[in-house]
Amino acid sequence: MNRKTLVLPAVVGLLASALAACGGSGGGGRDGGAIVVGTTDRFTTSKDAPAPFDPAFAYDAGTWNVLRQTVQTLTAVPRGDGEPEPEAARRCRFTDTGNERYECTLREDLKFSDGTPVTAKDVKFSLDRVRAIKSESGPVALLSSIDTIETRGADTVVFHLDTADATFPYKLATPAAGIVNPADYRAGRLRDGFEISGSGPYRMKAETEGGALVKAVFTRNPHYQGQLKPKNDKVELRSFAGADAMGKALDKGDIDLMTRTMSPEQIRELSTATGRHINLVELPGLEIRYLGFNTEAPSVREKAVRKAMAQLVDRGALAAKVYGATAEPLYSLVPTNITGHANSFFNTYGRPSDSQARATLRKAGISTPVKLTLHYTTDHYGPAMKKEFALLRDQLNDSGLFRARIKGTEWSKYRPQQLKGEYAVYGLGWFPDFPDADNFLAPFLDKDNFLGSSYADSRIREELIPASRREADRLGAAESLEEIQDIVAEDVPVLPLWQGKQYVAARDDIQGVEWALNSSSVLQLWELSRGVSD
Repeated sequence: MNRKTLVLPAVVGLLASALAACGGSGGGGRDGGAIVVGTTDRFTTSKDAPAPFDPAFAYDAGTWNVLRQTVQTLTAVPRGDGEPEPEAARRCRFTDTGNERYECTLREDLKFSDGTPVTAKDVKFSLDRVRAIKSESGPVALLSSIDTIETRGADTVVFHLDTADATFPYKLATPAAGIVNPADYRAGRLRDGFEISGSGPYRMKAETEGGALVKAVFTRNPHYQGQLKPKNDKVELRSFAGADAMGKALDKGDIDLMTRTMSPEQIRELSTATGRHINLVELPGLEIRYLGFNTEAPSVREKAVRKAMAQLVDRGALAAKVYGATAEPLYSLVPTNITGHANSFFNTYGRPSDSQARATLRKAGISTPVKLTLHYTTDHYGPAMKKEFALLRDQLNDSGLFRARIKGTEWSKYRPQQLKGEYAVYGLGWFPDFPDADNFLAPFLDKDNFLGSSYADSRIREELIPASRREADRLGAAESLEEIQDIVAEDVPVLPLWQGKQYVAARDDIQGVEWALNSSSVLQLWELSRGVSD
């Protein structure tokens, strides 16, 4: 049996009810064991990445999906998206009219997984620690609006912000604001290795081999207090070297479900195959892919070079030839289904044009062909990235204006080298921290940004981002957000390529698959259970 299911907000509730009627929601896995989930995310320790699961260091979708099972946050985005709701807190709110003071009161009897009580001081310690360590590759920028953190008694935390920030409740829902046990974490340094001490729905035991995590075993935390309702007692997350190996494990029954990242070929096959007792579920997604630039590198320092690339890239061909129906062209950093999106790159450049690109370079006095290396990672965003970059190379070279080559590097080396500025042009993906246009702009353009980029536009940083964050009604922020996107299209510090859908494939006795990922690619293992499929 095989079915492809598109889960839309209007039908999610009905579908969930139907699935619940098909089977039980009790815990357990095969023969009372774990539900086994496959991923191609790789988790390794190295000199550059000694603490992959430390909230002060971790800042990618894979590591955050481990932390979300184990480390609790004051707020959490509901499983169907929407405004953040209290999680470790029983109440959170802005206490002023300017969105500059935010107060949370903790739940009663809140405990870490070892039974130690969680207090307001632990919350303050956890967030102050992220801010103090200020890891170069970490998520500290998400907490940049905090001026000071105050505690009142054992259960109340007050955040004094140095600027208005209507998105702050979303930021508190991310692992950047995860609450950790001070008994196991030092204030001024990272916690090396794979151990995690939190108060989330699960405890985690890591099984490693040669400095790499092979399996993360999640067991229900008996002390957990929060809004989540785990539907199983045990889940295993197994890391595979590639999508093919993961797919074979699902076919054999060695795993029950596979998620990021499947290949486009696997998705096409699963969408049409029958009789395999595997279901493919298509879910709304906000993943984007883009080219980043080191704007100080000699080859792309001139804005005209970056603009010429923007005029040559054929996003439609890139999406169709490499990803098929699983991706669509993107003409802004902000996805089309997010409030505040503007088609700024299409409005600025129109359709791909060799003649316009040639005129841009000639006007700037740039000799052609421009020599470039397009860098990509071989093992972080799925197996199709090499094909994608080969096509990008060909699109540039076929114009005669560029002489580009491509080079792939494993993620454990790729990300540190990119942050050190060793790549002039590089490919990255973005899975949002929260579903708001601010989170597709500020992480790339604000100070302490995710890219470690030297690009800085004073109007974006000092006027437009602050103006957008003053608007609690996000429709009111649209004008500022659209102006940011127009500036990005003019200066091209980054070049958006496509946005994608997301997929989960599971054996047909697994329930809750429609909730396994939310639109921000949060892995919600607590929603999975084993039951009878109709």
